[in-house]
Amino acid sequence: MCNLYHLSPRDSVAIYFRALVPDYVPAAVGPFGSGLMLRAQADGALAGSLGQWGMIKPGSKTRRPTSRAILTNNARIEGIAERVTYRQAWERGQRCLIPAAWYQEPNWETGRNIWWRLQRADGAPWGIAGLWSEWVDPDTGEVVPNYTMVTVNCDDHPLLSRLHKPDDKLPADAQDKRSLVCLEPSQWDTWLNGDEGDARALLSPPATDVFDQGVTLHTDGLLARMKQEASEPSPNNPQLF
Repeated sequence: MCNLYHLSPRDSVAIYFRALVPDYVPAAVGPFGSGLMLRAQADGALAGSLGQWGMIKPGSKTRRPTSRAILTNNARIEGIAERVTYRQAWERGQRCLIPAAWYQEPNWETGRNIWWRLQRADGAPWGIAGLWSEWVDPDTGEVVPNYTMVTVNCDDHPLLSRLHKPDDKLPADAQDKRSLVCLEPSQWDTWLNGDEGDARALLSPPATDVFDQGVTLHTDGLLARMKQEASEPSPNNPQLF
């Protein structure tokens, strides 16, 4: 799951997505922080609005769950049609795009966490598949837009399966590691305006070659160095042959 991403600059979003975008300051966004979502208008144009990154359950009295252990900034596609927080928005087809310059995930292959800042190789913003809703504050009457990022399994992905700390109790092919769905321009209209079946057909992890490989090369270099150091004799334990 993704718990940190960075907003793309306003001009970049407006040009790449051909969208009407409000003024904002590009910044890192964490769970229940304020971010930007793009929604399709009646005329087919995209328009951006600021909202809370974390879906608010219908009928909730507060903007976020009372328990800090509950996060709603990511929604697993496997339960999106049943979970009360997402069900109504999913049934209504309230799908959106979430622009991001990069998003962050942890890599544990060296034995410690190395944050991978995932960017596109072409330098364009990500268009992350999301779901949106609007919540009315029962105390003030304020309408609060809110959204979540849809996630899918990526256990078989050659790059994304390397992320997140593995569970030693589970086999490698049953870790249920998660990936965001990052859509290409040719897919935007189907995601925003298509029926449920067509939208679901788009839900897969991004292709490996879409990613900038800088973070992977850095980690691969560290792993190679660790392997080399482990194979070299030390003064206290010399090799005899």
